[in-house]
Amino acid sequence: MEKLAIHGGNPIRTQPFPQWPVWGKEEEALLQEVVHSGKWGGSGRIRTPGGRSKLELLEARFAALQQARYAISTVNGTLAITVALKAAGVQAGDEVIMPAYTFIATASAALLFGAIPVFADVEEETLQIDPEQVEALITPRTKAILPVHLGGAAADMTRLKAIAAKHQLRLIEDAAQAVGTCWEGTGVGAIGDLGTFSFQSGKNLTAGEGGMILTDDEELADLAWSYANVGRVRQGAWYQHERIGWNLRMTEWQAAVLLAQMDRLKEQLATREQNAQLLNRLLGKIPGVKLVKSDPRVTRHARHLYLFRISATRAKKEELLQAVQAEGIPLSPGYVTLNCHREVLRSIRDWTGKERTDACPVAERMAEREAFWLGQAALLADEEAMLDIARAVEKVLAYYGTNEGDDT
Repeated sequence: MEKLAIHGGNPIRTQPFPQWPVWGKEEEALLQEVVHSGKWGGSGRIRTPGGRSKLELLEARFAALQQARYAISTVNGTLAITVALKAAGVQAGDEVIMPAYTFIATASAALLFGAIPVFADVEEETLQIDPEQVEALITPRTKAILPVHLGGAAADMTRLKAIAAKHQLRLIEDAAQAVGTCWEGTGVGAIGDLGTFSFQSGKNLTAGEGGMILTDDEELADLAWSYANVGRVRQGAWYQHERIGWNLRMTEWQAAVLLAQMDRLKEQLATREQNAQLLNRLLGKIPGVKLVKSDPRVTRHARHLYLFRISATRAKKEELLQAVQAEGIPLSPGYVTLNCHREVLRSIRDWTGKERTDACPVAERMAEREAFWLGQAALLADEEAMLDIARAVEKVLAYYGTNEGDDT
């Protein structure tokens, strides 16, 4: 049997994967325009000599991409969620149902002002929030449902929208990983009452930091804009503050970078999709590997992550992870579950005075044992890189052995 690289053998891959972010003369030219404009901040009222500011251009272009009427730029994706929750009328003590298998910011954005996360389990085949779990968790204190479009796929927005309407709840989409994703032909972020996006360093569309809120509701758009602009109103006086808000604005610098990044988005989406389909064919043949499925109603997948499962092996997750990484593949273990996260639970206890436990066995099993990720930058590599990924996984599983049929 071929010796694993981690045990002194030769690694499958020695070539690097593509660097991220991708950038070029387009970013440099737009940033130079910002320098010479003398308008660098994000007040929402600035005008450049050429007319509209970079922020206005970005908001219009991003809204069009996701098929929304209104877009409000923010300092980052976490606070985009906070602002969206506030605009939707969520207050301290209100409950917000969200998946357990997500980044901590989904919960911390609510906890920032005392809204209480309630954690729903995820579907085993898709790893997206389970709508039936969501409905079972609704109480008189529930104010909003906050699905996360994990990995650039999409949660079941048709079912979640029906549940929200039935119980008169706000539906707010965490689409941080889903720039370009469509559900039944409609851009995510524009399906619920509000949707939020992140432009953090690792995202498919990045300016290092930044966020965006989308909505089709003019009143919600105005509220979100106000909360992100220190409580001002769009047409009011400069020192007219109608509510308590914060300075959560993006600057012209980030907007310039994002406008240039958007020019590459269509081609990058196509490359990631092609490579994801190739990985599906390759990994799907390997004993012990289970593919994470995408709902057929996801009509465009952003492929921020390529997720797969290894559920029938005698090795521990950490052993498998380190072995595949030693073969030259940038594999990640993914999230820990928030329903078991010590600091999240402590914050909930601090706000409520009570211990909260939400059982999410599928999410916990995925985090602890089965789920593995490849990041979006790896999906920008060539066909040979995809073959190397499959070879490395197959080599490692052949070494450790599998127990096909044992999913426990």
